[in-house]
Amino acid sequence: SSGINAEYGGAKAVSKGASVTVHCTGMLTDGMKKFWCTQDPGQRPFTFNAGVGQVIAGWDAGCMTMVLGEKSRITMTGDKGYGSGGFPAWKIPPNASLTFELEVLSIN
Repeated sequence: SSGINAEYGGAKAVSKGASVTVHCTGMLTDGMKKFWCTQDPGQRPFTFNAGVGQVIAGWDAGCMTMVLGEKSRITMTGDKGYGSGGFPAWKIPPNASLTFELEVLSIN
């Protein structure tokens, strides 16, 4: 922990190393084709440690600007997403720009 607890407008902010749980919808920016949604049947909210490289770079950077309860849309270039390898399992092509709609459910 950084020893810093930031609040914006009274809402707890995401901080480096915090365990963050989000609802997420991931889409290819080109055509906005959905490849993942935590609210689809059989899916669950996603939890990760913020700002420490556990998720793709664009997600980390975007989440670090968010507060508890906030909903945001984050769009990133391919180099901040899955890069030249893409993510074949989710049909994400190499260097694809991605858009994520995120809602911060909890910060611990």
